[in-house]
Amino acid sequence: MDHGDQALKDQDTATAGGDDSSVFEDVAALIDDGRTLVEAELAFQKTRLSYAGQRGTTAALFAIAALVLVTLAVFGVIVGAILALTPSLGAVGATAVVAGILLLIAGICAAVAAQNARMIAKAFRKDD
Repeated sequence: MDHGDQALKDQDTATAGGDDSSVFEDVAALIDDGRTLVEAELAFQKTRLSYAGQRGTTAALFAIAALVLVTLAVFGVIVGAILALTPSLGAVGATAVVAGILLLIAGICAAVAAQNARMIAKAFRKDD
């Protein structure tokens, strides 16, 4: 018989003997264990929140750096396109073509955004 079995047998004997103080002791021990569990859970959640905050800050900084680099790359492509088209269209013509293409892309993006905004508004509209 191991130690756990002996403890269960002793507990059964004490309970069967009608010892009411052991019931109160068991309830007190249960409450104490519950407090310990809550304290441990709070400590764990605080640690997890701290970790997530630190990682979130790092992720945000790298995301901003990535967006800045992508923006610079897009500017490079735009300038390169203007320079590449300048010999055949002239400076003004190349600028107009590149600007027109960018405005067309911006218009398509705006139309998609407006369509999604309408669908969101429709989802929250009350049916009368």
